[in-house]
Amino acid sequence: MGTKIMVIALLLGIATTNTIMAQEKEHNGKHGENSANEYMHHTPVDRLIKNFESPERDAYQQPDKVMEYLGDLQGKTVMDIGAGSGYFSVKLADKGAKVIAADVNDEFQQYLGQRIAEHNLKNIELRKIPYDSPSLRDGEVDMVLIVNTYHHIENRSDYFAKVKKGLTSEGELVVIDFFKTEDIPVGPPVEHKLSMDQVVAELKKAGFTSFEVVVDLLPYQYIIKAK
Repeated sequence: MGTKIMVIALLLGIATTNTIMAQEKEHNGKHGENSANEYMHHTPVDRLIKNFESPERDAYQQPDKVMEYLGDLQGKTVMDIGAGSGYFSVKLADKGAKVIAADVNDEFQQYLGQRIAEHNLKNIELRKIPYDSPSLRDGEVDMVLIVNTYHHIENRSDYFAKVKKGLTSEGELVVIDFFKTEDIPVGPPVEHKLSMDQVVAELKKAGFTSFEVVVDLLPYQYIIKAK
């Protein structure tokens, strides 16, 4: 694909255990005013859905490039955490995956259920999940995809330890989120964004041991693949 993949094992030592714990403590409270969840839901769900499915989203998200990066999905079971309107769930299913479209929000799940029914979409299962768990059975999925949602999750190392248990022995987690900078026109405020170093450190604490980071496929987002 010509995409430069940067293996960042050296970054794993950057964040000490104490630093990770301090970063997590900052996010361990309930979903208060300053949380990414509260910030997002200042916007009505119908407007969020319109934004998620807009041409402007397509322009920066570049879903064709993402799907190419994910590789052959035929016959694989993929959980899309933070599925929202189904932006990626539908595309995953079109590639032959069995998709578990997971979200904490009833309105998103209702909208996606209607979308599935109206368009006779195949291979998509809705799954309402709590804030603190992906609700996966051990070894249930081949891949977990989480796009623009990692920064919404609290107690992340505990959460993604559960994700890891839900993956098959060869399964992988793919995180796509915004660069932690103010110099991009999309995404949440910079205080809600997370650096690549922090994500890798948290996933290491969750039990993941192998990491790839792609920094030049998308204009405003990094991709982290973890196993």
